[in-house]
Amino acid sequence: MAHVLIIDDSPTEQAGLSQMLQKHGHICSFANTGELGIAAAKKSKPDVILMDIVMPETNGFQATRKITKDSDTAHIPVIMVSTKSQTTDRMWGMRQGASEYLTKPVVEAELIAAVNKVLSK
Repeated sequence: MAHVLIIDDSPTEQAGLSQMLQKHGHICSFANTGELGIAAAKKSKPDVILMDIVMPETNGFQATRKITKDSDTAHIPVIMVSTKSQTTDRMWGMRQGASEYLTKPVVEAELIAAVNKVLSK
């Protein structure tokens, strides 16, 4: 069981992702902007973060970079979860510090496999 912080501005996406994760015993918390997500990561120190990219103000690339470069939160693996499916998006996400990159709509088995993978490191 892990604490997963879901940073996504869509309540529908938050609900869908948390439903999949909770079925597998994980606890979820939420932030709907990049800035709120950065603050939540610093405060709650989740085991893993699911990060959307397209959000108002601070986007997921910027938030991931801030989280993975901050000594308080650098140990927390970030899995990017986005509709952006281009190879360049995936490469850029990984260069910002993401551990994994999934495209929406997310397949439950792929989500759980990615979470298990980053938690096992």
